[in-house]
Amino acid sequence: MRYAQGGGLTDAGRAARERIRLQAVDRFERGEKNKDIAAALRVLERSVERWRKSWREQGEAGVRSKGSPGRPRLGPVQIERLERELERGPLAHGWPDQRWALARIKTLIGRLFHVSYTVEGTWLLLRRHGWSWQQPVRRAIERDDGSVELWKKEVWPQVKEKRRPGVRGSPLRTRPGSR
Repeated sequence: MRYAQGGGLTDAGRAARERIRLQAVDRFERGEKNKDIAAALRVLERSVERWRKSWREQGEAGVRSKGSPGRPRLGPVQIERLERELERGPLAHGWPDQRWALARIKTLIGRLFHVSYTVEGTWLLLRRHGWSWQQPVRRAIERDDGSVELWKKEVWPQVKEKRRPGVRGSPLRTRPGSR
């Protein structure tokens, strides 16, 4: 089921849904038909079919709530260990440089704890525990400021002009029926 505001069920809502599924289990055990159970519990017959299948395969545990899907998957002890490992740096974990990218941290979490996070989930986890993104203090040795300025003066205006059709002053501006 999807929720319009992007939220899920509260603990109370989850418990209420679980009670309905357990009532269905009682009716399964009495031999009632899916159609009758759905009507009595005011749910879709398809839901009753899914619950019955889970009940047959796993027993009552198959219809019990699995808990909130949004709960953090790493506990406080694991977070402390992750912080220690991050402080050791990427070189200590086999990467060729000292940059912690989110994809690398995601991989590290998987290696250490056998838990899978998305890149976005990794960022949320780090932010929740006080970590922030960092910007390099120094510029690359290879950087040529003269070339950068030349590019900004000569090349960028041409690129900018070509990529923005429909903007006032652009030679590419045309609208159907306007001439």
